[in-house]
Amino acid sequence: MMEIEERVFTALADTTRRQLISTLAQSSPKTATQLAREFPISRQGILKHLDLLAQAGLVRVQTSGREKRFILDPTSLQAASTWIETIGKQWDERLQRLKTLLEDENI
Repeated sequence: MMEIEERVFTALADTTRRQLISTLAQSSPKTATQLAREFPISRQGILKHLDLLAQAGLVRVQTSGREKRFILDPTSLQAASTWIETIGKQWDERLQRLKTLLEDENI
């Protein structure tokens, strides 16, 4: 099973899915039909993208009768952001150690 970060990064690798996330962040919930009006792809195409986003935990589905509304769920984005921040801190620490080493050798 993929880690949450891997699912999120895989889902966000596609431009259309990133645009769907942005659209839902600005205005949600929305149905697939409403979203299809805003994108140059079919409703079925939108549903495939939304399914992948839901598998990554980026979108939740509210069902009311036969209608499904999609809502942004930022929880997985926060987990991916935390992972990026951790890697960034590790890199900063490595750079600081390198800087210290270089400064010590110039004394």
